[in-house]
Amino acid sequence: MDIRRRNNVTVVGREDGPVLLLAHGFGCDQNMWRLVLPLLTDAYRVVLFDYVGSGRADSAAWDERRYGSLEGYARDVLDVVEELDLRDVVFVGHSVSAMVGVLAAAGAPHRIARLVMIAPSPRYVDEDGYRGGFSAEDIEELLESLESNYLGWSATMAPVIMGNAERPELGQELTASFCATDPDMARVFARTTFLSDSRNDLRTVTVPTLILECRQDLIAPREVGAYVRDAIPGSRLITLEATGHCPQLSAPQATAAAIAEFMGAV
Repeated sequence: MDIRRRNNVTVVGREDGPVLLLAHGFGCDQNMWRLVLPLLTDAYRVVLFDYVGSGRADSAAWDERRYGSLEGYARDVLDVVEELDLRDVVFVGHSVSAMVGVLAAAGAPHRIARLVMIAPSPRYVDEDGYRGGFSAEDIEELLESLESNYLGWSATMAPVIMGNAERPELGQELTASFCATDPDMARVFARTTFLSDSRNDLRTVTVPTLILECRQDLIAPREVGAYVRDAIPGSRLITLEATGHCPQLSAPQATAAAIAEFMGAV
């Protein structure tokens, strides 16, 4: 199988630079990185891709069983790094992709050397002693709404996820991205995302890790960032002066600067 075509792989930037692999979240594609890209390509070799079921990836490669778990998305990541024979990769994962990166790093420790987690959440559902931000009832209602009317759900939820109500163009962009995703594939990815529990996986991380959170994020509240930091020994947590769940769009300069600082510090 042609992995580059299947996952719509793009490679830009400094050919001999350290490798950054940028992984998008649910309902998005590699276009979500376009504002941070010019801030990184002078110093780094940047690899972008779309998960199967997202963006311009080959939809013919979709398999509901594979993509019904985070391991299926981690397999996409490993396929890409193996196809390009990448080593010492810095995996930058947004939202659910942060947890995908944890699984990929465990599966290929000789290839993935560092992790950057942007707005991560290992579990969205609250439990005793853990705040994920949603009750079980909240998540079930969210998923039922998504499954019954995906386009309507997207139009309602994307601006909420994005935040930054004073910049409606950001919410409109995320809405368009959600709406461009095949509804059947999105339903599977949504259930995989919002019902996952990766808390135990965090304790397997042994590579240097940077966690980036926003000071206000309805999807991944501040308690989640602190939990991830405490679960990964030696990790660093930075709170960006940004709001919403997508700082690569709402605060690209701060996001890129934090990544560059982390690259220089390790």
